[in-house]
Amino acid sequence: MWRWDNASGIVTLDGEAARLLGLPAARVDLPEVAVRSRFHPVDWNEINGIVNLAVAAHTAITGDWRRSREAFLLDAGRALAEARSTAEVLRVAASLSMPGFTPDGLAVFGSAGDRLSIIGHHGHNPGDEGPFTEMLVETDYPAAEVVRTGRAIYLPSPEEYERRYPAAWPLARRFGRASWAFVPLIVAGRTMGAWMAAFRHPVSFSPDERSVLTTVARMLAQALQRAGVAESERELTTGLQRSMMPTLGPEIPGMTVAARYVPTGGGLQVGGDWYDMIPLPSGRFALVIGDVQGHDVRAAGLMGQLRIAVRAYASEGHRPDAVLSRASRFLAGLTDSYGAYGGPGKDGADGADGDEEASGPRFATCLYVECDPETGTLEVARAGHPDPVVRMADGTVLMRPTAGGLPLGIVPDTDYPTTRFTLEPGETMMLCTDGLIETGGHDLDTGWARLRAILEDRSHDAVDLEKLADLLVSAVHGPSSHHTTGPLADRREDDIAVVLLCREGPGRGCGDALAHPVRPARRTMLTVAQAEPQRIAGARRQVRELLHDWADADQVDSAVLLVSEMLANVLMHTDGDALLVAEAVGELGERRFRVEVADSSDELPHKRHPGETASSGRGVLLMEMLADSWGVDPRGAGKSIWFELYEQAKPGPAAG
Repeated sequence: MWRWDNASGIVTLDGEAARLLGLPAARVDLPEVAVRSRFHPVDWNEINGIVNLAVAAHTAITGDWRRSREAFLLDAGRALAEARSTAEVLRVAASLSMPGFTPDGLAVFGSAGDRLSIIGHHGHNPGDEGPFTEMLVETDYPAAEVVRTGRAIYLPSPEEYERRYPAAWPLARRFGRASWAFVPLIVAGRTMGAWMAAFRHPVSFSPDERSVLTTVARMLAQALQRAGVAESERELTTGLQRSMMPTLGPEIPGMTVAARYVPTGGGLQVGGDWYDMIPLPSGRFALVIGDVQGHDVRAAGLMGQLRIAVRAYASEGHRPDAVLSRASRFLAGLTDSYGAYGGPGKDGADGADGDEEASGPRFATCLYVECDPETGTLEVARAGHPDPVVRMADGTVLMRPTAGGLPLGIVPDTDYPTTRFTLEPGETMMLCTDGLIETGGHDLDTGWARLRAILEDRSHDAVDLEKLADLLVSAVHGPSSHHTTGPLADRREDDIAVVLLCREGPGRGCGDALAHPVRPARRTMLTVAQAEPQRIAGARRQVRELLHDWADADQVDSAVLLVSEMLANVLMHTDGDALLVAEAVGELGERRFRVEVADSSDELPHKRHPGETASSGRGVLLMEMLADSWGVDPRGAGKSIWFELYEQAKPGPAAG
């Protein structure tokens, strides 16, 4: 309960009312201004309106009224300044409760060319605005005259209304009002419309009352102008997104594709991320995802041009590596000429006083995947972009390491090696930009862990691909993500693009929660070049991910150690690269894990007896100690060393 003494300006709150306002739960007497500061302006205006309705007589203007007027204008100004759309501005306008003379009927008229229309109204029944819609500016009606002349019109009585506007009076008489004010809505010297305030009680429209109405009309006009600009920007953003983000095209036999794009939320809400699906002359198709540096209009423009260039090169039938090489040369030439010929930002038009980021060269990351829908073969070329991720049919999620080159546009002539692997029936591949990984203050490691948890959640097995795409975006961009921010909490948010590709097969659909008669094999393959020994760490990570639910953790450690030893031996004792193929087959608890490492050397490994201080020579000893079986298979050019581990125990409930 609360009591408002409008004569003294004191508000008395009981314990519960005080608690609801964030005060100690005890009875308290507060001045009106102290209570008002604890309300949102819109809520305060509504409460003030109810209080004014409770006042029996129309009070005269006093010093207290003038103080209330000043407080009202401050609250109204703040509420209108916070409105972000035309509908919200009109809602705020309808809730305004002016001190001493609150209107019960409001209408906002907007002008376009030679016509006047009602943008919104309050205090009338639906359909009452019909006669006043699409009115010519030359009509003998108060709002039309206000727009023509830019001067306010005050009608203190029905007699005055009928005398000045006899043609319009029959339309106004049925509303039963006693006084009317029509005030121009002026912004930057231009009359953009008119605001009508109608009263059931007589109002004399004293200078103070006219001042309040004029001030409110000025604030209302500015709020409507801001809302109109914001809505135009949103419409422009939507148009840009629709023109730059392609549809995924016709259905692909045996495969399902889903994609999402979420802008950063700043400025025009467009940026440099994009995706595309391109039909190829060979009957295959290509999936492309990329990210042009920046989050501004120039990034969006470069993205649009680069996307078209990549589509053109792909449509000509070039291989993935050639497509990216040509795209890199195209982007380098495009950004060089952009800066040389004074593009936006050179004179401060599209940047902070022509800063380097606005006018200088820019690069782009890109991942290009050529897909054969019949065999599931994927050929991947990567330009500084995050690797693809594969969710296997049994729910295991692996990041597929692929060979790559520099981002597009840094060096015009760059080679992009191609990596080939197969998407098995029931498997889903995810391509994404770094925005999906790092949004919410995460880095690459913590962000990837968050995505992996979503992809491996078995409750999503029966979710179709479109729903899975929504789940991924919601996990990093939805309301709950603000409660689970990563270690880089002050990181600037980025655009998000994500593409999902699922290969279907007999009994293995995308989103089908079917029991598989035979658990599909898990496979991974990667090459470790002589010049890239750091990729051994990636191989170890691949093995751990492949065996993430293996029953015996010691066997996993053994597998990681053996893989590291085998790859290091190839790099140390041969002149060629190492090719690793790892495969886990069988039912949980009874699986067989096999790893093969092939190289081009014909020299076979042999058992040694290294001393305690020796730094090498223990490879065969480790194989004999840790592997269930192992061997060496000579090949036409080189050899293949392999080992196998057999899962010994059923996994516990948590691992299943």
